[in-house]
Amino acid sequence: MSGSAEQGTDAGEWAALSALPPVAPDSTLRYGPHPSQLVDRYGPDDGPRVTVLHGGFWREAYDRSHLTSAAGALARRGWTVDLVEYRRVGGGGGWPATADDVAAALDLLGGPPHVLLGHSAGGQLALWAAWRRERAASARVLAVSPVADLARAHELGLSAGAVAAFLGGPEHVAERLPEADPMRLFPRTPVEILHGTADGSVPVALSRRYANDWGARLHLLPGVGHFAPLTPGSAAFDVLLSALD
Repeated sequence: MSGSAEQGTDAGEWAALSALPPVAPDSTLRYGPHPSQLVDRYGPDDGPRVTVLHGGFWREAYDRSHLTSAAGALARRGWTVDLVEYRRVGGGGGWPATADDVAAALDLLGGPPHVLLGHSAGGQLALWAAWRRERAASARVLAVSPVADLARAHELGLSAGAVAAFLGGPEHVAERLPEADPMRLFPRTPVEILHGTADGSVPVALSRRYANDWGARLHLLPGVGHFAPLTPGSAAFDVLLSALD
């Protein structure tokens, strides 16, 4: 599939995801004073737990709102869903503040969730948490279309230089990659990856390399783009459900 076709796939999937009505959480927890330092909880308090880290190339313009429909769908299946917000580039975030927020949110929630689910840039954060030394962040990580190779993503200039912006500017990329790039961080918990072969936002080659280097289980989704796995009602979302269950 050509690059333009892949971008068209992503655009169509984004439109489908964005068209779903938002779902309000059952409660909200705070782990810090910043407006973005919060966690929305969906579903019962005693269900199997999944903690969700949203994507958006770490930018302030993209918050957790596009994943509320997915959180609501998981809650209806009996999951206890914690949808994490964090500081992002342009709103007090970037490296290491964004990662510090993820760590603080996981500490607040206490104990490892059954699954730590990260999408896109949130996948990078979930893979970072899989390495985190302080304690096990989760029983396992499910990364969906993750930015699993920051160095390569930077070389490709993904999303108009998002990696450089996340790491504090081009002058800081080399010094910060060793502590932020999942390709350099051995995962201490099992990792499973879902990635569409038609993803025009994050090339599937990034996940292939991570899986080859670290032994993660990689599930390719033929013809699927960047957003369908988090879109309730799609066939790719059913694959996500199977991976969770």
